[in-house]
Amino acid sequence: MTALTLASWNINSVRLRAPLVAEWVRQADPDVLCLQEIKCQNEQFPEAEFREMGFRYFHVRGKKGMHGVAIASKLPLDDLSDEALCPKSEARHQRVTVDGIELHNFYIPAGGDEPDPAVNPRFAHKLAFLDRIEAYFKGRSAENPPLVLVGDFNIAPYEHDVWSHRQLLKVVSHTPVETDALERIRLAGNFTDIARELVPMEEKLYSWWSYRARDWRKANRGRRLDHIWAAPAVRERALAGGREAFRIWEDVRGWEKPSDHAPVVLQIAG
Repeated sequence: MTALTLASWNINSVRLRAPLVAEWVRQADPDVLCLQEIKCQNEQFPEAEFREMGFRYFHVRGKKGMHGVAIASKLPLDDLSDEALCPKSEARHQRVTVDGIELHNFYIPAGGDEPDPAVNPRFAHKLAFLDRIEAYFKGRSAENPPLVLVGDFNIAPYEHDVWSHRQLLKVVSHTPVETDALERIRLAGNFTDIARELVPMEEKLYSWWSYRARDWRKANRGRRLDHIWAAPAVRERALAGGREAFRIWEDVRGWEKPSDHAPVVLQIAG
């Protein structure tokens, strides 16, 4: 096994932001880039532009509209089924094997504005998706497979993963029903939340800032929605580089025509 630089980024339209990705890749040099919300179908993915960035292997699960996930890699990818985890069969999950790791890329639904599944079908869909993910990884826990989960989970689980825990307790992405569901998934697979293993819980940590803020940096009303988790079989490799091996590239949020998410990167030791 070799060292692996793994990145996750909700790009919010890969065709629109391919030049932004290219500039970031030039600086960050990831081996594997997992994208969410690509907003294109498979045949529309800008593969030629990604090949110019140095990527040679692709796994795209696109869909017309607001969904879609993709993995671009400099290392060979082995395609694995997505296990039909999304209740609506939207393009929100994919899995591959790369460098001995079974890599899962998730784009969990945002869930709309009203945190009540009885009146908000989008929130009900989100909770059903989370339930399926929990059952799936609980069913595989005895295998102890070398799993890494990445993606936009659309949940900020801990107090300092949001700008105001008190004010966001009734806001979708930080409600107790969501954070509890995410914690059940983490426990089902005995996953390590890499960011919070390496960065103290009392330290504010965000990966998303709303477009609505006139000055996102000054307001700094962020949330940590983007995650990298490692199963026990990969935990030692994932943590070997310490805090310096993990980075949220928050400055990218301030580039021209940015996504509202910043890239999240982890260097996994060989």
